[in-house]
Amino acid sequence: MTQELAGRRILIVEDESLVAMLLETILEDMGCTPVGPASSIDEGLRLATSEQLDGALLDVNVAGRQIFPVAEALRDRGVPFVFSTGYGEGGLPDEWRGQRTIQKPFTESAVHEALMAAIGVANV
Repeated sequence: MTQELAGRRILIVEDESLVAMLLETILEDMGCTPVGPASSIDEGLRLATSEQLDGALLDVNVAGRQIFPVAEALRDRGVPFVFSTGYGEGGLPDEWRGQRTIQKPFTESAVHEALMAAIGVANV
């Protein structure tokens, strides 16, 4: 368990059920509380605007729709997030370049490092 992230509530928006389950397991192993996973933009938006969150992992393409409305809602609330995509940061529109991004397929350590950086927790 990762003490730095223990108890953090992390939203998962991911439409691939196996990837969503993997992310839940990774977060639980780090001591986080997964919120969701949401498998649609609408569900992601509902959770992003109604739940107490410390961070989020957002698949860029969810069931053929772009995740950016959810990202905007989180940004407006000051909730840090990490994009996940098969295309890497280069696949993001200009407006979202520079946002913390992990490329699929990702490792547990990549998720851990990206969340730590996004949330602003020092890596000990």
